[in-house]
Amino acid sequence: MDIDRQACIDNLMTSYTELGVVNLADGHLVPSRQRIVDILNSVKELLFPGFFGMGELSSSDLSTVTGKRVVSIVESLSEEIEKSFEWLKQEEGQHGATLTALEIATEFVAFIPELRKTLKIDAQAIYDGDPAAKGITEIILAYPGFQAIIVYRVAHFLYKKNVPLIPRLMTEIVHSETGIDIHPGATIGQSFCIDHGTGIVIGETAVIGDHVKLYQGVTLGAFSVSKKDATARRHPKLGDHVTVYARSTILGGETDIGDHCVIGGNVWLVESLPTKSTIYLSSDYRQIVKKQRSDS
Repeated sequence: MDIDRQACIDNLMTSYTELGVVNLADGHLVPSRQRIVDILNSVKELLFPGFFGMGELSSSDLSTVTGKRVVSIVESLSEEIEKSFEWLKQEEGQHGATLTALEIATEFVAFIPELRKTLKIDAQAIYDGDPAAKGITEIILAYPGFQAIIVYRVAHFLYKKNVPLIPRLMTEIVHSETGIDIHPGATIGQSFCIDHGTGIVIGETAVIGDHVKLYQGVTLGAFSVSKKDATARRHPKLGDHVTVYARSTILGGETDIGDHCVIGGNVWLVESLPTKSTIYLSSDYRQIVKKQRSDS
C-alpha cells in the first residue's frame, strides 16, 4: 500500500496546531523522561558507591568521583525541576514551591547522607524478613522491592518540596521496572519491607508506620472520589509492625489498621482494625475471621 507521506505530515501538523505540542523552543518544556532515568542512576551511584555504574571504583578515587557526581546531579536535576516549574506556570499560572530549582536540587544532595541511613534500615528489614536473602549486597543489587523503596524515598523528598511532574515520573519509571506502584505522596516510615513486591499499589495519601511488611499484590487504595475530594485522605493508614500478606486490598481514608496487626492473604478490608488484630479468610473462602490478641 502506497503511503502519501505529505498527507501524513500535513495531518500531523494540523493535529499539532489543534491539540498542542511540547518541548519546542517556542513552546513550554516538560522534564525529559530519559534525563530523569539518568539522574536516578546517578543518585543510586551516590547512594551506594561501587554497586551501580560501569567502572571500577577505588577508595582513593572516591572523593573525586563523588564530587563529580554531586555537581552532575545538581546541574541535571535543577534543569529538570526548572522545566517542571515552567510547565506548571503555563498550566496554572504559578507553582507552589518556595525554593528555586537550584536550591531544591542542592538540598536534595545534602539530604543523601540521611537518606543512606534510612535505606540501610530498609535493607536490613528486607534481609531480616526474607529467609532467602543471602545478604545486604544481594538486596541492594537484586531485590525489586528495595529498588522501588529507593526511588520512592527520592521522589517523596521532591514531592514534599512541591516539585511537579518529576516525583510521579520517578515512581512510574521504577513501577515499569519492578511492577511496584508507590505514589510519591505516600508517607512511609522506617524499616519498610517489601517481599517479592510485584503488583503492590500504594496510593498518594496512604500512611504506613515503622516496621511494616507488604507482600506481592497488596493494594492500599481509595474508593472512587470526585476531584474536589482529591486533597483529603483517601487511602488507609497502617500502624507500626503491621504485616499484609499477598493480594490483600485495604481501601479508604477512614480505614486505620492498628499496630501489630496481621492481614491474611486475599482479604478485602474497608474497615478499621484495633491493635493486635489478625484477619484472614476461612478455609472455604466464605467468611473473614477476626481475632484480637491479648496484651499478655
